[in-house]
Amino acid sequence: MVNRVESGDGRRDDPPSKPESLRSTEGKSVRKGEPWVFATGGTLILMITLVFGVIVLLLLNGLGFFWPSDLQQVEQKDGTISLGIEWGEEEIPGADGGTRTQYRVGNPKEFPADFVWIDDDQVASITRPDDALLVETLTWSPRIGRFAEARRDGEVVLRSTDADWFDRYDELVEEAEEERIHGKLAPDVDEASLIGHYLLSDGQEIEIPLAAVVRTVRPNSMGTLAKAGVYVSRVWEFLAAQPRESNTAGGVFPAILGTVLMVLIMTLAVVPLGVVGALYLNEYAKQGPLVRLVRLAVSNLAGVPSIVFGMFGLAFFIHIVGSGIDSVFFADEPGAVFGTGGLLWASLTLALLTVPVVIISTEEALRATPRAQREGALALGATKWQSIRTVILPASLPGILTGVILAIARGAGEVAPLMLTGVMKLAPSPLIDGTAPYLHADRKFMHLGFHIYDLAFQSPNIEASKPIVYATALLLLVLVVALNLTAILFRNHVRRRLMGGVF
Repeated sequence: MVNRVESGDGRRDDPPSKPESLRSTEGKSVRKGEPWVFATGGTLILMITLVFGVIVLLLLNGLGFFWPSDLQQVEQKDGTISLGIEWGEEEIPGADGGTRTQYRVGNPKEFPADFVWIDDDQVASITRPDDALLVETLTWSPRIGRFAEARRDGEVVLRSTDADWFDRYDELVEEAEEERIHGKLAPDVDEASLIGHYLLSDGQEIEIPLAAVVRTVRPNSMGTLAKAGVYVSRVWEFLAAQPRESNTAGGVFPAILGTVLMVLIMTLAVVPLGVVGALYLNEYAKQGPLVRLVRLAVSNLAGVPSIVFGMFGLAFFIHIVGSGIDSVFFADEPGAVFGTGGLLWASLTLALLTVPVVIISTEEALRATPRAQREGALALGATKWQSIRTVILPASLPGILTGVILAIARGAGEVAPLMLTGVMKLAPSPLIDGTAPYLHADRKFMHLGFHIYDLAFQSPNIEASKPIVYATALLLLVLVVALNLTAILFRNHVRRRLMGGVF
């Protein structure tokens, strides 16, 4: 409703309008696009906040998993006793009020479930016994209980009542490591000479070969420095050890190695392919409808779903090229060598996936080369190839490296094409060993991205796998940033050399 002002003679006048200068200022602001600037800035702040939130989430859930948490002994009102790690808390589903707490009680071989929920109103007491142990083993890990005794060939050599028993226990575990079979699991109880006996929270007594023990932790009796030592040990194991327990324990070193080697081989393949293609389109091809059509095809190729590239890699590289190589050079081999998925075919598939990015970036860098430099090289008698090699390519190198950085960022995290061209849950053979040619690009490999997918959707123990998923995702993010940072530093070095006139 418009308010009107009554004048002295009884007439009602319209309210004063905005000054013409104010309306003009608002119109200029809109025409200049200032509201869009503020909207863009707000969107940028929102995206930075979301990225920061994801990083914090990965840090808290990934790195926090390696810290040795206290073992809590929970006695319920009905007399049931549970010993485990507090894992989470939630409201009781379907109940009006009340909460329950989840505990990881471990011992998956003896207990029906690795995790249990306990209603908080049913808890009689919670204690943290000093003698509670968390035993990480090669199989059926973790074991949570109390140490009873250790036996060598049936004779008791250590009891929990002995003085400084834990120090002696560590010595026996180190001695038992010699019983391990290289590359295989620890010996069975019947074959091991050193056996540890442990008491579980429900009174069961179990036997564990000490050769199968990876690490034993007494978190309730440890100080901050001792826990920090365990934390560092677990992080190092995660980075440098082999996976175990269906990838829910151990390390991810084979996945790290497979990811790095795949990115390196992909980069070695995509750079010459992309640069040569861009050079031909920009410097040699006669500009016309056909070249414009090729550029349009390259741009559209960048938007093709990655799984389509995986199908192409399976059909062309593996079934055609790989099978052809096997029929010519490995006809006497009992199985397929190159006619099956492997690191080489997966890398070449991702090279095709990322080559449009390199072509487009290289063309933009070539067009940005000053015309004066081109004409100056030709005026001095250089041929077209000499001017490209000595003037145009060096000047375009920073832009080319920008395309390589973008290609690495996209290729390192792709998973769908790898599932068809060679990635595996557990690689049967190492990619690098002491047998010539030392780097075996024909073998199947592990990848951090597929490792995340496998743990998140195919793990036999989803709840136990969640922290490993967060830690692996954080590691993949750090690895991609490290690869990109290396390429960025090299690009900046090249740019400085260009500015100094070294090339």
